[in-house]
Amino acid sequence: MVRAGVRLSIFPLGQALLLPRSYLPLHVFEPRYKALVSDALARDRKIAMIQPLPGEGDERPALFDIGCVGRIDHVDALEDGRFNIILKGLARFRVIRELDVSTAFRQIEADVEQAPEDEVLHAVERAALEQESRRFADALGYVVDWTAVSRLDDMSLVNGIAQIAPFDPAAKQTLLEADTLNERCDRIIQLMQIFGRVERDGGATMQ
Repeated sequence: MVRAGVRLSIFPLGQALLLPRSYLPLHVFEPRYKALVSDALARDRKIAMIQPLPGEGDERPALFDIGCVGRIDHVDALEDGRFNIILKGLARFRVIRELDVSTAFRQIEADVEQAPEDEVLHAVERAALEQESRRFADALGYVVDWTAVSRLDDMSLVNGIAQIAPFDPAAKQTLLEADTLNERCDRIIQLMQIFGRVERDGGATMQ
């Protein structure tokens, strides 16, 4: 089920991936986004995260079509007006159009999806993801508590990797746009394998 024509206030930020049922910490210091947080706290506590298209300028960049609505789950209001917040992802949305508004922050009209249900991976998918993650972490020199990783539920593991892995914005966008947890898991494995090949060939980043 989709809620059509919903008005959303957006926070465009590259590589800051919010996924449904995941959490995203943000340090908010720009005046327009401090205004966005203040407005959200005064209303429904919701902020829509979306990535700018690669290569766009900083002032008013064009956007990807799909983002994720989050609710401010925790907030620390600092003395100088900045905020430290934690967003909890609620549901994906698709941009219909940008609205002409007088606020410092941008607003859109969007179709918002229904919040996802719990999903689990097949045992073989979970094993493949953990195995590829170990190779990936070793190749990049990451120190990981694999015992703690093994205790994560499937959604937390898949979405956590999607958020923290050093993929470029376009790659992260493909993870957000995956319609199922299984599909997101498969894409993560593919991206880690591609990244590994690029590293072995002497490249610095995956574009």
